[in-house]
Amino acid sequence: MKFTIFQASRQGGRKNNQDRVAYSYSRDALLMVVADGMGGHMHGEIAAQIAVQVMTDQFQKMAKPRLDDPMKFLDDATTLAHYTINDYAVDQDLLEIPHTTLVSAVIQDGAAYWSHVGDSRLYLFSDGSLIARTEDHTAVAQMVRNGLITEEEAGTHPERNKVSNCLGGYVTPQVECNAPIPLHDADTMLLCTDGIWGMVNAHELSALLHAYTLEDAVRHLMDHAEFRGGEHGDNLSLIAMTWGEARMPSKDSISTLALPDGGVTTQINALRPLPGAPDVSDDEIERAIAEIQQAIQKISTK
Repeated sequence: MKFTIFQASRQGGRKNNQDRVAYSYSRDALLMVVADGMGGHMHGEIAAQIAVQVMTDQFQKMAKPRLDDPMKFLDDATTLAHYTINDYAVDQDLLEIPHTTLVSAVIQDGAAYWSHVGDSRLYLFSDGSLIARTEDHTAVAQMVRNGLITEEEAGTHPERNKVSNCLGGYVTPQVECNAPIPLHDADTMLLCTDGIWGMVNAHELSALLHAYTLEDAVRHLMDHAEFRGGEHGDNLSLIAMTWGEARMPSKDSISTLALPDGGVTTQINALRPLPGAPDVSDDEIERAIAEIQQAIQKISTK
């Protein structure tokens, strides 16, 4: 496999960054994951951290170097992440179970598989045109699909950020999976939180990804979204991947041919103290990381 990939996450105007992004690849498969956590005092970021970590951990265990069934993997691993979040909340005696959105994609055998829960989105562009996009799991998005309001009206609706389907909680999430779509050289996939797509529309996303190298496009996207969000803007996070030979070749392209059969490489943005969040100490971060690992190990041994 050959691809170019970049991930980025910024705090925006929020006190904490509750988004998490990660990707992991073996010689024959690539996983990308984006989560947007919901919940007070670290709990949203913990839910998102658990989600991306469960997904990447399961990928590392099962991609040897291929996944037997990519769609089943996405469904099963997403559901496992949901129960791991719930177990964590019970073990820590939390008054409320934290929640998170999750959008994930697997590339294998030249085809893209993806799943999502909530309103973090996946876009697939080919030759500058949008060819596929996830549909948000929100009441407002359903109103658009039912023809009750327009896309423009949805963008300013007071309940546009209320998700109707998420990981964590007493209701088992409905994991929406797509049928695989073949990829061609220079096709670009974008996974992002609403801090990105709420500020930069699909036409602008397509134009930026088509006009620049992937690295430069990611930087411009983040800058545009952060500027438009302003001082009260949301967290903003994304993973962008161009498949095969890019239109504008990059020195940062990755070839997996050198990886051994069992080799896996993973990149994940982990919990860490952030400027502007003095109420979260280093000790709290370390303790949360240890507790997350315990929750993941517990669910994996069931």
